[in-house]
Amino acid sequence: MVVYVIVITLFVVGSANAINFTDGLDGLLGVVAIPTYFFFFMVSDKSEVQIFCLIMIGCLLGFLIYNIYPAKAFMGDTGSLAIGGSLAFLAVLEKVEILIPILFFIYFAEQLSVILQVSSFKLTHKRIFRMTPIHYHFGLKYGWSETTIVTVFGFISWFCAFICLTYWRFFLNS
Repeated sequence: MVVYVIVITLFVVGSANAINFTDGLDGLLGVVAIPTYFFFFMVSDKSEVQIFCLIMIGCLLGFLIYNIYPAKAFMGDTGSLAIGGSLAFLAVLEKVEILIPILFFIYFAEQLSVILQVSSFKLTHKRIFRMTPIHYHFGLKYGWSETTIVTVFGFISWFCAFICLTYWRFFLNS
């Protein structure tokens, strides 16, 4: 039991940090978080969780009015860490930890890019990416605009949520 609590605590803190890295471009975290909340809305049989997810989706949609490119308002660490903590907590609450590598794919890619960049630079004094988190790399190396990056990452997030929802319906919800 103690090991489980320690692992879950590290998971929630690590996930919140990974999701915090995603908040870097105008609208990126909002666009990527909405499908994740939608997944939890669909899989939960608890009305409180469903209402919470709908409220978060509504809040993020309202926030995107002011945060989509060019942003007139910014979320900051307080908002992104709260979103990260709530999404990680929902994963534990709904017992879908096995789906987290897919459902949180964008968040973990952002986190992993930072870890790899820092490790590579400390060990070899060379950079793997032009800039991290990885969403900046796509803009600098491939010339993608902010709106292209947000759109592609949002599509990937919806795709991952759909894969997890399909897996949950056919294999976990027996």
